[in-house]
Amino acid sequence: MSAPTADRKATGVFSPGRAQIAQRTLRTDRWWMSPLIVNLGFASFIIYATVRAFMQKWYYVEEYGYLTPFYSPCVSTGCIPEASHFGQFLPDWPILPYAALSLPFLLLFRLTCYYYRGAYYRSVWQSPTACAVAEPHAKYTGETRMPLIIQNSHRYFFYIAAIISVINTYDAIVAFHKPDGGFGFGLGNLVLLINVILLWTYTLSCHSCRHVAGGRLKHFSKHPVRYWMWTQISRLNVRHKMYAWITLGTLMFTDFYVMAVSAGWFPDLRFIG
Repeated sequence: MSAPTADRKATGVFSPGRAQIAQRTLRTDRWWMSPLIVNLGFASFIIYATVRAFMQKWYYVEEYGYLTPFYSPCVSTGCIPEASHFGQFLPDWPILPYAALSLPFLLLFRLTCYYYRGAYYRSVWQSPTACAVAEPHAKYTGETRMPLIIQNSHRYFFYIAAIISVINTYDAIVAFHKPDGGFGFGLGNLVLLINVILLWTYTLSCHSCRHVAGGRLKHFSKHPVRYWMWTQISRLNVRHKMYAWITLGTLMFTDFYVMAVSAGWFPDLRFIG
C-alpha cells in the first residue's frame, strides 16, 4: 500500500511509526476467499429477497393456507384476504411491499446482529478484510457516529424480531387447518415448521437475548430461572454464526417452495388431507 498523502490523516496502518510496506499484505494464503464467499452469500440473498418482496404474487397457497414468511404479516389492502391474518391497513402501492410492516425491522435486526456486523465489516467495508491485511481506510471511528451508531439499537430490533417470529409461528400452525375445513398435513407444512424452528433458534441465540436473560445479575444463585435461561441461550449462542447462515438459506427455500406451489410449478406432497 502506498504511503499516505499529505491530506490523509496518518492513523492506524498509515502512522509514521509503522513500517512502510508497498504490498497490501505479505500473506501467501488465499485470505480473500472468506470475504468473497460472504459477499456472494449476502448478494444472493439480497437480490432474491428484493425481487420476491416486490413481485407481490405467488406468496400464498389458497388450497392449503401456506403463507411465505417473506409476506408475513400480509397487511396490505392488495393482499389476498385469506392471507391477511392480522387485517389489511397498509395502502396497496407498487413501491410498498405487502409485508412492509415487518421487512424493515427484520432487515435491521440482521444488519445490527453481532455476527453479521463482523461479516460485512470485513467483506464489504474491508475493515479489515483479514488479519495482517491493511484496510483501505485511513480513519476509524467505530460505532460512535452515523450510520454505524444505529448498531447500538440491536436489542430493540431483537424485541420486534421475536414478535415477528411469533407471527411466523402462528402462520405455520394455521396452515395445518385447511381453508375449506379440516386438518391437513403436507410437505409445505413441514417446510414452514422447520423454517419457524430455525428462525427461533437464530433469534434466541442472539447476543442481546443472552444479555436480556442473564445480564446485570450480580448473583446467579439468587435467580435460578434466569440463570438456567442464560446457560441454555449461551449454548445456542456459540453457534450463532451457523444459525445466521442456515436461516438465510431456509428463508429462501421456504419462500421458493411456497412460490412454486402457488404458481403451479409442482404440486404439494400431501400426507394427510
